[in-house]
Amino acid sequence: MAAVYQALHRRVSSLACRLHSTYVRKMRYLNQLKEDDSLCRQAQTSGTFYLFHNLSPFLQKAGKKYLVPQLSAAEMRQILEKFPEAEQWIEKSVLIGCSDEHRPRFALDLGALDKSVIESELQGSFTDLRKALFVVDSEDSPLLASAQSLLRWHDSHQYCSKTGQPTQKNAAGSKRVCHASGVTYYPQMSPVVITLVSDGSRCLLARQPSFPPGMFTALSGFCDLGENVEEAVRREVAEEVGLEVQSLHYSASQHWPFPSGSLMIACHALVAAQRAEISMDTLELEEARWFGLEEIVEGLKREPGSSKQSDGSFLPWFPPKQAIAHQLIREWLQQQTA
Repeated sequence: MAAVYQALHRRVSSLACRLHSTYVRKMRYLNQLKEDDSLCRQAQTSGTFYLFHNLSPFLQKAGKKYLVPQLSAAEMRQILEKFPEAEQWIEKSVLIGCSDEHRPRFALDLGALDKSVIESELQGSFTDLRKALFVVDSEDSPLLASAQSLLRWHDSHQYCSKTGQPTQKNAAGSKRVCHASGVTYYPQMSPVVITLVSDGSRCLLARQPSFPPGMFTALSGFCDLGENVEEAVRREVAEEVGLEVQSLHYSASQHWPFPSGSLMIACHALVAAQRAEISMDTLELEEARWFGLEEIVEGLKREPGSSKQSDGSFLPWFPPKQAIAHQLIREWLQQQTA
């Protein structure tokens, strides 16, 4: 029996090692592409490309589903041949990942080219990312989000803040360099706390005037310089709804491309039920209110298109599954029904 156990242990350990090694090799390969311009340019000839137009990703509709096509380098050249200076466009792409088989993935924004020509050629359309995240698969949404954030960063960092001189990106798009000053710029994310407040039996959701009609979500706000996560959560809840947090705990984190590259740090916060009267900051929010268990269950079932009522008002609905706010709401629901 001991021999059988040892053999099984070796097999499990070997499998774990292979899985670990696959991930390590993948991460080291990506790092090589970021550091070696010539290797990255070579990878562009065998990689796949996600297309954007003025930061809107390209989607293709297949029945009721929306697909995010990955174009080969050959397909890219075929499209770009229709435009002048086609050979320069591939160099504008940015590295966003690679498959387990080490096939690199790039994102390329063709905003300076005629959108209708590309859409006609590929039989699809460029779609606003906020809408795209509602309809694409969960495997595609993180790549689209990170790709848009990186493309946006490059677009807004074309000049050195110290000298005013143009900066130049490396082949992978992992940095930009000002050769006049020697300063190297790297993409950065802004930390944002997103908090689902509860009084024990209800959870608090809010909406801003810019939200789609009927959509409610958890409270969120950027961390101030010098704050830790706990301090940011307590301050945001106090500022936006006038409540004092008694306790909080961390849930998860997520990159989010809006308004640019943000790191969403998701937390649950508890306030005293006897001190749960909302005092809303009307400069930040349009509405904030408590939701009971049944309302949350119904809201999670509701689609944006089905929330409008006959009198023109909208029933509450919540962010898509790809958003970490959705995860917070699901976690709260599970806690209440456990």
